[in-house]
Amino acid sequence: MISIYNSEQIEAIAMVLKYFSSVSEKEKGGLKKKCYEYLSFRKQLSEYFVKYVADTCIEKCFTNQRSACCTKEGIIIFFADIVINILCSDKKEIDELLFVLNNSTKQGMRCVYLGDKGCLWKVKPAICEMFLCDTAKKEIFQKHTDASLLWQAFKKREKDFKWPDKPVLFDIIEEYFINKGISSSLMYMHTSPGLIRIKKLARQADVKR
Repeated sequence: MISIYNSEQIEAIAMVLKYFSSVSEKEKGGLKKKCYEYLSFRKQLSEYFVKYVADTCIEKCFTNQRSACCTKEGIIIFFADIVINILCSDKKEIDELLFVLNNSTKQGMRCVYLGDKGCLWKVKPAICEMFLCDTAKKEIFQKHTDASLLWQAFKKREKDFKWPDKPVLFDIIEEYFINKGISSSLMYMHTSPGLIRIKKLARQADVKR
């Protein structure tokens, strides 16, 4: 039996694919253009991981099958994560994600998307790329004196796309699809009490200025 976690993502992927099949490439291109700054950020973040993080994490977690940072259902995937990944992926890559979601009833504690060669996503969920366990941080930051400051800068930049105390990409993407009549349980920017409260407080602060 497919878990609720898998079902929510299958449903969200299907919604986005169905919508994109009904609109022009120009419309899709316009939406992807809104993501350019975020994709640039993710490219820089990926380069950081290759330079500072990969050797440590591949050896400690992936090769040794620990994968503590990739535990099943411990990864919160936003609707925007799915939209951005679909915009950047080809049909074969999306089909592979749908296949594992539909056939992972015995995955154990390991993330459904963690294949033999690593993560199956083209643009990983933001929460995955922005996670470093304490053990990894200690080793990496001791080895590379500039890695800690760079990491803190990345953590701060992440908020520019996900922390809704101002207009942010993840909220804008959800609003875009909501206005098209699409609703998903993964639209946390519009369903999470905590995130809704952040937006409400930001609006109140704007009124007082």
